[in-house]
Amino acid sequence: MDFMDIPDWLLDTRFLLLLSVVFLLVIDQIKTRKPKNFPPGPTPLPFIGNFLNLDYSQPHIHFTKMSNKYGNIYSLQLAGIPVVVLNSYAMVKEGFVDQGDIFVDRPAYPVFQKINKCQGIAFNNGYSWKQQRRFTLSTLRNFGLGKKTLESSITEEFTFLHKAFINIKGEPFNPHHVIINAVSNIICSLVFGQRFEYTDERFLNMLNLLSKSLKLEGSVWAQLYNAFPRVMDLIPGPHKEMFSYFHQVRVFIREEIEKHRADWDPSSPRDFIDCYLSEIEKRTDDLEAGFHLEGLCHTVLDLFVAGTETTSTTLLWSFVYMMKYPEIQEKVHAEIDRVIGRLRRPCMADRANMPYTDAVIHETQRMGNIVPFSVPRVISKDTNLGGYFIPKGMQVLPNMTSVLYDETQFKSPHSFYPENFLNTQGEFIKPDGFIPFSVGKRICPGESLARMELFIFFTSVLQSFTLSPPVGTKCSLDFDFGVTLSPKPFKMNATPRF
Repeated sequence: MDFMDIPDWLLDTRFLLLLSVVFLLVIDQIKTRKPKNFPPGPTPLPFIGNFLNLDYSQPHIHFTKMSNKYGNIYSLQLAGIPVVVLNSYAMVKEGFVDQGDIFVDRPAYPVFQKINKCQGIAFNNGYSWKQQRRFTLSTLRNFGLGKKTLESSITEEFTFLHKAFINIKGEPFNPHHVIINAVSNIICSLVFGQRFEYTDERFLNMLNLLSKSLKLEGSVWAQLYNAFPRVMDLIPGPHKEMFSYFHQVRVFIREEIEKHRADWDPSSPRDFIDCYLSEIEKRTDDLEAGFHLEGLCHTVLDLFVAGTETTSTTLLWSFVYMMKYPEIQEKVHAEIDRVIGRLRRPCMADRANMPYTDAVIHETQRMGNIVPFSVPRVISKDTNLGGYFIPKGMQVLPNMTSVLYDETQFKSPHSFYPENFLNTQGEFIKPDGFIPFSVGKRICPGESLARMELFIFFTSVLQSFTLSPPVGTKCSLDFDFGVTLSPKPFKMNATPRF
């Protein structure tokens, strides 16, 4: 066909398409243009950034390897979103501690906007975040957070967990469901004023949905949604399942809130929900603080995620490591028998006299690397970090894997080695780089609760049982990547020690 025979309308269409592509490319270049002295990084592709450069099955490992080439501070475009990645304890400290006021905010990702409208605690910012966090911490302390009364609740919960283990009668079993139920019951006692039986199908379903939603939240599908929310809203995929799971979890929480409202007595608060309902009435003239029923639902959701998933996953990793290294399990057994014996249950006062057990728990947290990227931050004004310029509004991702495996902080960072937390006299020490709960003004508010749960549950289980892989199987350290890094489903034997 001769060029002159092509209809004018077709030429116009081709020209408009070409012009549109060129326009979009120019806009993308302007949007992602790096300022002077910006951290280095791999060259991004138009629109999709460094999407093809990354291994989304184990990004925490890939990000750590990238620091060998680009240094402890480098930049990426994750699905078109510019991000600065911090590696090593020194770099994270320089940002999150030394410049804590600048690195305090969370990015308003479309995923979080859709899940919780960036309300609650975890993804909230500014005045509302400060008010919600302050109220939550003070209220939980009033109901026993960090106190002896809560320690008793954990010990009591172990009696139910112990019975569940015994009822297996020595057969191999997957401990995931009973462990997540037991751990969740502690936060439930504070938030709902009750615990849930391990056979409660409604509650178990809610916990299962929570686990599945968090796995998807850390997947490539969530990244794609953050980059192209309007497009992703129109197409099917696992991201739709994630939002559905979170919706069902919120339905469960709302039902519990409604039960509280039905017989709520402001003069006699039973738990966190009752206190929050009272705060809603007190703050009617302070709408900016965000105290309303929707805010309550999202705050409770945050408490569930922080108070259930991370601690239960850490305990599951502790079982895996004890089966993987039976010689270490024997040393824990010996210390428990020497300090506590078998006639009483462990208590927090025992921890000071059990440096090896304490070191094993900390080493599990370190090697388990439960939240490998913590939660991203966004800086509130221009700053300099690690010798580079970081502009206001830039998203910052702390690579906690590089911190917990930092060779300047730990004696043997790449192996399970409890001596990372012991000095030459066998006394417990905690390196500065041990920050699994993050650091700075956004440090996890449930740290004290998690530490108490981990010590009492772990020590109580090891006091009562010897853990081993089923006959004919080997213990695997394989993991599933999501918001949390969890061991792949496994079975174990729990043999009573007495």
